Amino acid sequence: MLKKEFKKSMLFALLAALLLLLGACTNANDENADNNEGAENTEESQDNMDEDMEGMDHGNMDMSGSGEVPEGLEEAASPTYEVGSKAIIESDHMSGMKGAEATIVGAYDTTVYTISYTPTTGGERVEDHKWVIHEELEGVEEEPLEPGTEVTVNAEHMEGMEGATAEIDSAEQTTVYMVDFTPTTGGEEVKNHKWVTESELSPAE
Repeated sequence: MLKKEFKKSMLFALLAALLLLLGACTNANDENADNNEGAENTEESQDNMDEDMEGMDHGNMDMSGSGEVPEGLEEAASPTYEVGSKAIIESDHMSGMKGAEATIVGAYDTTVYTISYTPTTGGERVEDHKWVIHEELEGVEEEPLEPGTEVTVNAEHMEGMEGATAEIDSAEQTTVYMVDFTPTTGGEEVKNHKWVTESELSPAE
């Protein structure tokens, strides 16, 4: 009788041990599957982020320029920020711009526009691009243009901009500045950047 009970106890103990072992293996497999799924999700998120960055407008922006200005552009007689002075950039056209200290390279009185256009190189339509000035538009009269007017752009701030047909989104008569600055995110100094408007600058302390 004792032998039978002993055998039953041993059998139950073996079955319990086997169930525990199987359970441990299953948990390990589940953890591995979860880890693999997490890695795949991380890779997918990174891929999506890379795609978003590629689609961003400012990725094709030519931040530095030659310093040449369009024919007919008049220098400002008494700009708020004089050539050679310092100012803080308050706009965020691109990463590292907002908060950067700028050196004023040029100051000009003109009409400045935001425009929407489809790049000549193809790709998605660019909406509300800041900024293009009146003198960078092809075949226009001296009078400022109204929103909704279609124009041809004669500037290459970004790839595919020059020669593109654009629609004027907004127009403002103001002083625009060409500036040098070092991005707050690091990297090389940006030279002769076009354009920053007067309202996008604040005095440097």
